[in-house]
Amino acid sequence: MTLTNDEDLQKMQAIGRICANVLQDMGTALSAGMTTGELDLIGRRLLEKAGARSAPEHCYNFPGATCISVNEEVAHGIPGDRVIEPGDLVNIDVSAERDGFFADTGASFTVGRVAPAIDRLCRDGKRAMWVGLKEVRAGRPLASVGNAIGAFARRNRYTLVANLASHGVGRSLHEEPSEIATWPDPREKRKMTEGMVFTVEPFLSLGANWAEGGDDEWTLYSDPRAPTVQFEHTVVATRNGPLILTLPG
Repeated sequence: MTLTNDEDLQKMQAIGRICANVLQDMGTALSAGMTTGELDLIGRRLLEKAGARSAPEHCYNFPGATCISVNEEVAHGIPGDRVIEPGDLVNIDVSAERDGFFADTGASFTVGRVAPAIDRLCRDGKRAMWVGLKEVRAGRPLASVGNAIGAFARRNRYTLVANLASHGVGRSLHEEPSEIATWPDPREKRKMTEGMVFTVEPFLSLGANWAEGGDDEWTLYSDPRAPTVQFEHTVVATRNGPLILTLPG
């Protein structure tokens, strides 16, 4: 969507804070021995307490309030009976709606001690997101986001999953501008406009360059199999740079 008035901006800021706070609290609660279903229930209760509802559940009948992906799962993992183990890499994706406005955020977390390469991957996954966010400014090419993230990935010897893109958000969970590459895409010719709302969410990996489906209709897996992280913010493009909506507060 494109924001055109302060009232809509305030509503977007409100749902953005809700999503950010839920993600932060779920990350704090994450621990070995709990199931992904138990972690999801924490998210559901926090959303309900804030007067918001799960966007994937509301829009797509997703079987959970949040998407929780563990290790080989890179996106859209279904919460359930899977027990979180020490050393796991867990991605939590929180998107929600309140008052007709949607926001979307996500982050990857390690559980207990992990290999140094996984620690670096998580650190650099967040850095890759911020590299992309710094390119957000009204009037600039949308391609500058993916170009900057791609340069960061090459410089640090990572790969990017090239079929999980950023997207417009606001009046629905996925809307125009659709399919915003977080990797270099020479076909991308669009420009950011004042008030444009979209996500920045690179999937940084130790070798994967694609996401493929599995046994259910939701969960996506890295191809080839490799540790992969995702960090995501919802942002507004302004003439002064990015206005990040999904910060806790």
